[in-house]
Amino acid sequence: MAKVAREMVEKSGVNVDELVGKLVRAASAEFTTYYYYTLLRAHAIGFEGEGLKEIIEDARLEDRNHFEALFPRIYELGGDLPRDIRDFSDMAACADAYLPDNPNDARQLLGVLVEAERCAIRVYTEICDMTFGKDHRTYELALAILNEEIEHEAWFSEFLGEGPSGHFRRGTPGESPYTSRFLVVPNGHN
Repeated sequence: MAKVAREMVEKSGVNVDELVGKLVRAASAEFTTYYYYTLLRAHAIGFEGEGLKEIIEDARLEDRNHFEALFPRIYELGGDLPRDIRDFSDMAACADAYLPDNPNDARQLLGVLVEAERCAIRVYTEICDMTFGKDHRTYELALAILNEEIEHEAWFSEFLGEGPSGHFRRGTPGESPYTSRFLVVPNGHN
């Protein structure tokens, strides 16, 4: 734990235990989403599904990066992750992104994906609101993740016909342009 860092966040008026709880639930959501997106990507088949695979993969790898970027901050603030993976997955801030009833239906698949991203946007907006002007490090981290989650929602909602997203292919899947500076383990990009 970074004692002075935690102390400064407490002095700014943030309830650090509540913040750590939100960060742990967000990390759990990222970890479980990575798992579920693996399944969703595998079931993205056929003409429509194949077009989604690369975007699902990009979001999946970036969600893993979000988990990797969050857990050091949890420990810096004196928190920790549950020892049991089942306990950890049960505390996710967002509902599980289960395969839809008909996993071969691209629209159903997209519905699951877009709702997962919308939940993540709400989670990180809450963390940003809680830390703005008070906990600069957590705020910048949450804002970086929020920017990527907003892009993910736009990518998937565009496929649903909700309007253009301005999505352009990342240089490499999982690049995490906003979050990469927070990663402890480099993702191969500088």
